[in-house]
Amino acid sequence: PDVPDHEIITLPAAGYRNYQPLLDQCFNVRVEVFVHEQGFSLDDEFDKHDPTATHFLLRLLPSKLAIGTIRGTKMVDSNGDAYYKLSRLAVLKPYRRYRFGRDLVLALHGWVKEDAKRSSDVDMAKVVAHSQIPVKQFYSKYGDEFDEDGAPHQKMVAYLSL
Repeated sequence: PDVPDHEIITLPAAGYRNYQPLLDQCFNVRVEVFVHEQGFSLDDEFDKHDPTATHFLLRLLPSKLAIGTIRGTKMVDSNGDAYYKLSRLAVLKPYRRYRFGRDLVLALHGWVKEDAKRSSDVDMAKVVAHSQIPVKQFYSKYGDEFDEDGAPHQKMVAYLSL
């Protein structure tokens, strides 16, 4: 299918002009997909990572209709090593056939690489995702299955060369 014109915006840091309206658009997509479509609790959708995460918003052009989002969070493991968590990937159902989820993941990977280059002298960046089992084929690495928010998930890990 012909892919509609679109843009992916990396949201500015909290407090910057237009931050909250853009974040609200990300949240609206997440609520539509995870709460209304998939039946997760609204209480589980928002967590302590939202205020500090980097959010990406996919919008159609020229309408600027929000149709997708993803969230990246820089984390530190128990050994003190930094890694990045990919989470809250959501694309509205009518637009999934255009592979926008892939575009969002690639945008997040670009951000991870830039952030890792700026903040450390490593040559690889670790990205962790907890994928719902029905969509795990979307990711390239597989790990152990577990339950999260009442649904089966699988931990995925990717290492990005810098």
